[in-house]
Amino acid sequence: MAIDAAVAAPLGVILGGGAARRMGGGDKGRLLLGGQTLIARVIERVSPQVADTALNANGDPARFADLGLPVLSDSLADGGPLAGVLAGLDWAAGQDAAWIVTAPADTPFLPPDLVPQLLWAAETAGTPIALAETASGLHPTCGLWSVTLRTALARDLSGGARKLRDWAGAQGYALAHFPQDEAFLNINTPEDLALAEAML
Repeated sequence: MAIDAAVAAPLGVILGGGAARRMGGGDKGRLLLGGQTLIARVIERVSPQVADTALNANGDPARFADLGLPVLSDSLADGGPLAGVLAGLDWAAGQDAAWIVTAPADTPFLPPDLVPQLLWAAETAGTPIALAETASGLHPTCGLWSVTLRTALARDLSGGARKLRDWAGAQGYALAHFPQDEAFLNINTPEDLALAEAML
């Protein structure tokens, strides 16, 4: 499965995430870090690397109108990140795009070469998926996904698949290694937010 990155850049899909219970509820991406929301920081990191960007989030899309992005809702309730991937693949298919890159809305320090490294890994291995990894482990929500996966993912989600890593493993994925663990820091707790503030 060769990829010609010069033909068309992937589309970017920011995964809006869950209810942020450990952070007091609400949209976690709206938390402020250094005077800027987490989601704005992710958009700044991802958008220059992709052809277009959308946000995967459920509920009233109007609450994200200020971001100026298409808002993609899950077609299957309680599908977790896999449902977000499917929403992104469906959107990409409508744009005649071949690939999407996903990133969570609470990961503000993503590397500026995330997309080219994922593309290179998938091209080298000939796989329909590439996932980011660092010394601390796999970061499966930061990945490259072929639109050819849509049918299989819709079927498997309907059949009960929920674990992103397991499903990606069944399809076959390449690994793109990044040297900086901190680039994939997820803001899940107040302590994580304090650490991110210190990193700024």
